[in-house]
Amino acid sequence: MVRSAYLVPGIMLMASAAALGQGPGGAAGPVGVAAGLQRGYAQLKGNLTQSAEKMPEADYGFKPTGEIRSFGQLWGHVASAQFGQCSQAKGVANPSQGVDLETKTSKAEFVKALADSFAFCDDAFSALTDASAAEMIQGGRGPATARAIALTGVLTHGSEMYGIGTVYLRLKGLVPPSTENQGRRGGGGGGGNGGGGRGRAQQ
Repeated sequence: MVRSAYLVPGIMLMASAAALGQGPGGAAGPVGVAAGLQRGYAQLKGNLTQSAEKMPEADYGFKPTGEIRSFGQLWGHVASAQFGQCSQAKGVANPSQGVDLETKTSKAEFVKALADSFAFCDDAFSALTDASAAEMIQGGRGPATARAIALTGVLTHGSEMYGIGTVYLRLKGLVPPSTENQGRRGGGGGGGNGGGGRGRAQQ
């Protein structure tokens, strides 16, 4: 109950942020929890997929320091987490249970693992309604929680990993997808290496 009390306001904030992020062209009217989570998921899926595709094969083993995951392992880790989180939300068995997706070795393998995890999660989000978001589900060793909490975990963990991945891209001279896409929407240069967009925090 304590966990739910802290996380539900966070869900509402994420839903509001997703709605605000639509800009003038977004749908008018109130946005519920389900719609907010769906929009956040679509944005996350785009950012992570584009990040994985953007890094060259030769740099998939790159680590900023020796103690952390390689670029490829980041996406294997995300894929594993998403299979677990979405299996809980869907109430089905985890199809990757017992498989270490971080041991993949090629870009194609990591990109496929990430894509497969998104394909598994897609209907968990697309079928969501405000009513089903509030339904209590059982998962793991803890108490039952609202389905929206499990799905919020997909967004929070994925966003954390995306933020980490932007550092790897920047160190290789590449512009992260969110910055590049924002630049395209705003008509700017995307915050590239020439200094565009400096003076504000960027991912």
